[in-house]
Amino acid sequence: MKEKEAHIKQSDWKTLQRVIKLALPFKNLFIFSISFAILSAFVTAVRPMIIQYIIDVNIVQLHGKNLEISVFILLLTIILEFLFKYIFGISTTTLGQNIMLQLRTKLFSHVQNMRLKFFDNTPVGIITTRTINDIEAVNNIFSEGLISIVADVMTLIFVVGFMLYSDYKLALICLTTFPIIIFATYIFKEKVRVSFNDVRDKVAQLNSFVQEHISGMRIVQIFNAQKSEFKKFDTLNHEHYTANDKSVLYYSIFFPVVEIISSLAIAILIWYGAVQVMHGKAEVGVFPAFILYINLAFRPLRMLADKFNTLQMGIIASERVFKLLDREEKIEDKGTLAPVSIKGDIEFQKVWFAYNNEEYVLKDISFSVKAGETLAIVGATGSGKSSTVNILNRFYEINKGKILLDGIDTKSYKLNALRSYMGLVLQDVFLFSGTVMENITLKNPAITEAQVIAASKLVGAHTFIMELPNGYQHNVMERGSTLSVGQRQLISFIRALIYNPQILILDEATSSIDTESENLIQHAIETLVKGRTSIVIAHRLSTIQNADKIMVLEHGEIKELDTHEELLKREDGYYKKLYEMQFQKEHAH
Repeated sequence: MKEKEAHIKQSDWKTLQRVIKLALPFKNLFIFSISFAILSAFVTAVRPMIIQYIIDVNIVQLHGKNLEISVFILLLTIILEFLFKYIFGISTTTLGQNIMLQLRTKLFSHVQNMRLKFFDNTPVGIITTRTINDIEAVNNIFSEGLISIVADVMTLIFVVGFMLYSDYKLALICLTTFPIIIFATYIFKEKVRVSFNDVRDKVAQLNSFVQEHISGMRIVQIFNAQKSEFKKFDTLNHEHYTANDKSVLYYSIFFPVVEIISSLAIAILIWYGAVQVMHGKAEVGVFPAFILYINLAFRPLRMLADKFNTLQMGIIASERVFKLLDREEKIEDKGTLAPVSIKGDIEFQKVWFAYNNEEYVLKDISFSVKAGETLAIVGATGSGKSSTVNILNRFYEINKGKILLDGIDTKSYKLNALRSYMGLVLQDVFLFSGTVMENITLKNPAITEAQVIAASKLVGAHTFIMELPNGYQHNVMERGSTLSVGQRQLISFIRALIYNPQILILDEATSSIDTESENLIQHAIETLVKGRTSIVIAHRLSTIQNADKIMVLEHGEIKELDTHEELLKREDGYYKKLYEMQFQKEHAH
């Protein structure tokens, strides 16, 4: 147990060191904040001494002489204290915000370049928590934690120093309660740290659950699963409540304890101080001064526990952020080739691919597509159709074999260059909140409105876009909720074509489009695939009859590869059976 705790503390220290390194680009601001923390602490601690001087010297000894000067000095220290604390607050907040801005930008950039496998295995809510909540906690290290702790510790040091200087015997008597409060602070800090950590875990779980269920709300409602899913949410919410309730309990115990001990210290001061004054061993000004000293000493102690927990939570959050930053799950990008254009020859050589370990979804796949040819891929769900195009784009890395583009291994190309040669249209269309134009161009300034309109007309989408309120400036809302499935599909088709790809990949691109829209887009496809290498994953076999080659996949293996006519000639062939089944269904309807 002790070894585990030691390991945790060592890990926390390493994380804190790494966090402090984040401040290096802003070291001047960091030093500035520390400086004003010290100045603020000194001015705060000197105030009771000035009050003691006014009472003992200006009032008692000099009977009001030079009182104005002393009061002016006191007012000046109060003004300076305000200014120093104001500057300190501004500088620490600015420092924290700058570090948060830098770290969040770095994290988001890192996440953007992660391989798709990472997103397959990591809930969206977890990534959101890391990017938003956890980085806010990192900000708190600087704005409310580390430097504030320095300020409080310096205040405590100056206060105790001035107390000892004023009357060391009385100071030592008053400080007898310090070990009790220090012990109570330590216990409180440890208990709250565990509680806060639990709260953060529950927040991450809630984020993940809510985001997932909002995205899948249609499924929840279709299957009338509201009650069961609400029970799950209620359980998570109650766990979050319980975790918070514990921290509230600890706070409600700790602060009254601090107040009692503080009152005890004042009681000891009054008892012992009164005796000292009566025997002429202490001046009367010591009472108000020491009461202020005690309050000033106990306030940092009271706040230190809270700030230590803020620091601790910041360290825990930082560790999570750093773990995500340290995850090397990027697609290896060591390629050097980036030609302006390619011919478009594609060849798979004995390709094996698995999403998890050796559960292969593609097994010993070999085929070739010449430049300008169209390859159609058919097969049942789970046969490996989408996996084939995913590895061509290098969204996932293959386990064995080679994929060649123009006779060169795709790994030899720069990743951005490789993907720029390909236009991809998926069955499940994702549209961002924004205008139709922004969703087509993805805010690429090189793409003109005229190019977008030309591509839209080619696809047959221009008419329906112009009928929308504000036309191309129509806001589609999040996920394209204001558009039909077919309309979203057409927009995604324009989005792929606008970049004029040399290789066109259509993954069930027409499956969600009605017959009228399909006729429009089918004509456009036939025009666009000319001169382009095309890979079409098809659900409707009627749309791929003119393909140069049709490849039939089953359980990750190529069962047949030939033209439509030749495949139909094969008795008991896979493609022939699929075609006849679909033909019968269409005629039955």
